[in-house]
Amino acid sequence: MPHDNNFQHSKYSRTNPGERVLYPVYQEGKSVGSPGWIAGMGESIDRMIKSGVRGVLFMSGNPYSDLFGSGRLDEVGGLKRGYSRGIPGIESLLSLLRPDSNGIGNADDVQLPLRNAPECWGKLDNAVQDVGNFSSAYINAFQGTVDSTAQGSLRVARYLWSNVNHHLGRAKAVLELLEYLEDWAKEQSFQPNERLLVQAHGHAGQLLSILSNLVMSEESSNRQILFQVLSAHHDRTGDPDLNPDRLERLYRRLTEQTFLGGALLDVVTYGTPVRGGWETSGIGKLLHIVNHRPVRGDGKKWLAKMELPQIAWEIPMLSGGDYIQQLAVAGTDHSLESSAQEFVNQEIREILEPYDGFERWLECVRRGTRCHNDGTCLLVDYQVSGESNPRTHLYGHGYYTQVRTMLFHHSQIVSQFYSR
Repeated sequence: MPHDNNFQHSKYSRTNPGERVLYPVYQEGKSVGSPGWIAGMGESIDRMIKSGVRGVLFMSGNPYSDLFGSGRLDEVGGLKRGYSRGIPGIESLLSLLRPDSNGIGNADDVQLPLRNAPECWGKLDNAVQDVGNFSSAYINAFQGTVDSTAQGSLRVARYLWSNVNHHLGRAKAVLELLEYLEDWAKEQSFQPNERLLVQAHGHAGQLLSILSNLVMSEESSNRQILFQVLSAHHDRTGDPDLNPDRLERLYRRLTEQTFLGGALLDVVTYGTPVRGGWETSGIGKLLHIVNHRPVRGDGKKWLAKMELPQIAWEIPMLSGGDYIQQLAVAGTDHSLESSAQEFVNQEIREILEPYDGFERWLECVRRGTRCHNDGTCLLVDYQVSGESNPRTHLYGHGYYTQVRTMLFHHSQIVSQFYSR
């Protein structure tokens, strides 16, 4: 889908991605803050700057929320309607998906929605540190290297998205992100062919796939329809996030102005499940990094280790990699709060995602697809095993944002994006 994607959903293909997929093995390397680590990070940052990168934005959300999106599965089926009958092991699997029984969430966690503000950053950092969270410690370590090696010529920022993970919530979050990026571009006076590198963890990557379709320069029928749906929702409910003046301003910005002043948006996702399709004509470079164990017995190492429903026994041991990325695909999401939200959510789903219902989720997840349809895919063997507390690893989803993996990831990014 390199052009004219028009908000279409990714395909769950089992075919070999060919040259688009690589299988690096994670190496711990130098300890954080050591001379060797600083030198390695400095080399990566220097390469970015020489390639035109003017800013780096790190995006993440609340990793202790319903990461698997089991709320939607229960709304449309699951155990409530008996769809588990005749599928051995599905009850155990669904128990591992639900936040009240999978060991990830608890009653004392930071509540939704989140705001991109220092007070929310602090609360989240205290709760989760750098597990599935681009923490202030992570940002400061990166910023410190920029200050010492690049003399502050690269702007670094942290972005916390609301983490309201359903179609309506993501649509509203994308509008907020669009405003944030456009304000940043104005402040830095981006020039054509300069670059902004955005790194997004988990479900935050879904915002960028939607954004890639929104910022395409050609006419887009579904872009217009999406704004009409959001406007109609405001008319029915008075939702202050979707007031007509704001929607009109953003739509005009998308259709009458050049996104980021002509600068290129390079995107890296970490453990983002395969869902929305990417419109690559609207962005620069695209890379997906996934925690993966290429150990299938049939030689198809680009697919998930084991298919449903037998994977319930292996998830706590992390023997297949990132199970959030594998299982939180089409058909999953957070629960909705009202019938009005359900109505508009369904309208947005008709634009973005043709898959809904418990059986459709089973159909999608059984494909075992790891790689998005577009961009380069790094299926990384992090060589980690299960730990006693799921909150420390998020079933393979929590390693990407840890400070100790920073040098490895940026070496990979530079190799794929900025090596020339």
